[in-house]
Order: sequence, then C-alpha cells, then structure tokens
Amino acid sequence: MEGSRQMNENEMIIKTDKLTRQFGLVVAVNNLDLEIKKGEIFGLVGPDGAGKTTTMRLLSAIMEPTAGNATIAGFNLRQQPEPIKEHIGYMAQQFALYGDLTVLENINFFADVFGVRGKKRAERTERLLEFARLTEFTNRPAGRLSGGMKKKLGLACALIHEPTILYLDEPTTGVDPVSRREFWDILANLHVEGTSILVSTPYMDEAERCSRVGLMYGGRLVEQGTPNQIKRLIQGQLIEFRPESDQIHGVGLLRQANRLLATQEGVLEVQTYGDLIHLFVDNIAHRRLQLETALAAEQINMTDFRQTIPRMEDAFISLISKMDGEKLSKEVSHQ
Repeated sequence: MEGSRQMNENEMIIKTDKLTRQFGLVVAVNNLDLEIKKGEIFGLVGPDGAGKTTTMRLLSAIMEPTAGNATIAGFNLRQQPEPIKEHIGYMAQQFALYGDLTVLENINFFADVFGVRGKKRAERTERLLEFARLTEFTNRPAGRLSGGMKKKLGLACALIHEPTILYLDEPTTGVDPVSRREFWDILANLHVEGTSILVSTPYMDEAERCSRVGLMYGGRLVEQGTPNQIKRLIQGQLIEFRPESDQIHGVGLLRQANRLLATQEGVLEVQTYGDLIHLFVDNIAHRRLQLETALAAEQINMTDFRQTIPRMEDAFISLISKMDGEKLSKEVSHQ
C-alpha cells in the first residue's frame, strides 16, 4: 500500500495535539488532546453536539483542522492526509449504502472503490458476509434490510480493504436492542483480532464495553481512561431510592426532595433518573437515618433504598455538572 510504514508497538495509533476545529464563532472541537492505543476499542462518549462527529471527520483527513495537529497510524494529519485515508475505514452515521443494489453488489462497489480485486476480494467478501451474518441475504436489496442489518452491511463495506483503524460514528443509533448487542459482539471479535477501533456513541452502556473512553462535552475532552477509572473519579458512596409521599406528587416531589437533600451534611451530589434519586454521600451508614429523618419531616419516604455501584452515566453527569459549575463560577467572578 502506498505510503505504508511500520509502526512501533509503543506508538499510539492516534495521537492529537491541541486539535481544534472552528465554524465561524462556534468551536466544535476545542484543543483536543487524545491518545488511542493500537488494538483497543476507544469510545468517544457524549451527547449530540459534543463534537464527536467533527472529531471523526478531522481524524479521517476529510476536514482540515483550524489549529493543532494529529498523528494517525504514524502519519501527520496536516502533511500526509492521503496515506491516512488509505489506512482507515469510516462508517458515518448515515452510511452511504445503495438501496437498489443487493448486499453483495454493495460490498463489490466498495471493493472497487478501494481497489480490492481478484482472489483477495472473493476471500474477504466471503469472510465478511459470514462475519456480519449476512451470508443468507447476499441477493437482497440493501433498501429492504432491517436497520440492524444495514448497519452490519455498512460495517462489512468499511472493512473490505482491511483498514488499520476503523472509525464508527454512532453505529447503533436507531437500531433495536438485539441488533445493538449483535453489532457489539462483532466489534468484540474485531478487537480480539487486533483491529484498532474508534467508536462514538451517546449510549453510556456501550461505553462500558470499550477498552477506554473519552468523555466529550461542548467540544472539549473532559476525561479519558478505562470505564473503571472514569467511574472512580466520583467521590463518595452511592445510594438509590424512590421518594414517595401522600402529600406531594410528580415533578414537585422530586424537586422538593432534591432541594432538601442538597442541603444535608455529608451529601456530595444529587442526581435524578426518572422517578429515582441517586445520592452520593460521604458515608452511607452514618447518613441513612439523618436523611430519612430530614425527608420524613417533609412527609417524604425513602422507598426501594439500596446501595449501588456508580455507572458510566453517573460519572458523566457528575463530571459535566462540575465542569458547568466551574464555568458559571468563573463567569460570575468576572462580572
């Protein structure tokens, strides 16, 4: 392959240095310092508008950075964009499948694009069809596939040239839970085979399946590390309970419970999930009676009380809340 080079085992497969992309006054990606190891599944996690897709496009060398730089598969983003494109497979959110073409015809089309021909094409096509569990559907038009099958076909097309790095931009958005699980099973097999994968997702449960994750918010990288490292950033012990009252109902009940709990000694953070409250405290054994008494004085009971382990979603909300709080404090101090 033109522009190929041997990578040192100790090199990061992707490394960015203050990578920035600005659209007018909007900074979509802000001073991104990202390190992704060879052979790992790295998850870019964050809500819509966090900068995940723009980051993918920058690292695919299809969009120029406003500032900063990156090294991808050993190549300089600004100086060597074409060799980078040869080493990546990119599956966008709306992958460009051709609905009138069959499954096999779509794969052949992308094989043509990447110059994969002859015996090599036949071998890879057979393997990818089996890998993506599409062998029985080779003659079905892509437009008649289910959402999950379209995603798997898109993955097969992105893998036909055996890229060094696979970029997947929210690949499971809009598919059913069973298809999501099947898709991640396929990614796990690719991971075992040594493929380096960068996947963006808004789903915190998917972040748990990554080797490491980077939490993005407002164009910034908030934290990066293994899921356990990220979750250990939250202080305190976590309890979950459902507030109930004969006097207060609905949103009003949650608001009143939240306001009261936030003022209690030993309470580090309050989060709401539907009709549940997640409460981080310094010591559950010392605080339970205190909290029950304070709520009871407002005619609120703690039901379904249990100690639990923080999830990625708890960590993300906690980190973002602190980030927004620090930003607000700085804005107030400058007024």
